Parts: sequence; C-alpha cells; structure tokens
Amino acid sequence: MIRLFCDGSVNAQTHVGFGAYVVVFQNAAFDSLHVKLKAFHDTSSTKLELQTLLWAVEECRSLNDEIVIYTDSQNIISLPSRKERFERMGYRTNHKKIHEHVALYQAFYTMMEEVNCSLVKVKGHKLERDKDMNDDYFTLMDRASREALRKSGL
Repeated sequence: MIRLFCDGSVNAQTHVGFGAYVVVFQNAAFDSLHVKLKAFHDTSSTKLELQTLLWAVEECRSLNDEIVIYTDSQNIISLPSRKERFERMGYRTNHKKIHEHVALYQAFYTMMEEVNCSLVKVKGHKLERDKDMNDDYFTLMDRASREALRKSGL
C-alpha cells in the first residue's frame, strides 16, 4: 500500500493554480520525501483539486499497488456517493445545465473503477498539537502548492 497526499493552491484572479502531491511508502523518512508540482491554467479551486488528484494517480498507476489518497477536498470525498445521481441526471444540474466539471468527474469515476484506491478526508489547518504524521504530510503539500503559486507571481 502507498499513501498519496494531494493538494492545490489557486489564484482566483488569474485562474492559475499549482497542484502538489507526494507518495509515501511504508517506512519513508519525512525528510526523504519528494513533492511533485504542476501548474494548471484556467482553473478554480474545485477544478484544481480534481486535476491534481487525477494527475497524481496517473503518475502512480505503474506502481501496481493499492493507493490510499489523502485530500482535504470535501467535493472529492463526496464524489463516490454522488455518482449514481450524476449518471441518472446525465451530469446535469438542477437547472438542467451540463455540469461544468463533467469531464473531470467522469475521469474520476473511471479512475476509481480502474485503480485499486480509496479516499481519506484530511482536516486541513489543524492546531499543531492535534496533528499526526498524516497531517504533517498533508501540510507539506499545502505549503508546497502555496509557495509555488507565490513564487510564480501568477
């Protein structure tokens, strides 16, 4: 089993964001972890979270191991329970419009069927005294994506 931590940070004015992920193997030392970053354009916070997760899982597929995905995105966590309704409604909103993230949602559902993975909700921005090691890994992603966005000037 591998643990995959994903996060992203987006500039709402420029619609540019940076996704970050790290793969944690069973006994990896914290200081040996390598954060991967990728810029995404024409994005939003919801879209970026999905783009980052899909990119990260695609890069990890070749490891042929169970992937436990850690995210603070409530949207992503709720997607499995929303699949049946999305499909029944033809990915249309209550106002009969096609959902703006339909392609990403469909890619997410395909990924969930093809890859041996599960989702774990991480509560972001906990007090230091309440954090465990998984929270520390997630904080690493959060800081990396924010720093990349800040350094880009976008």
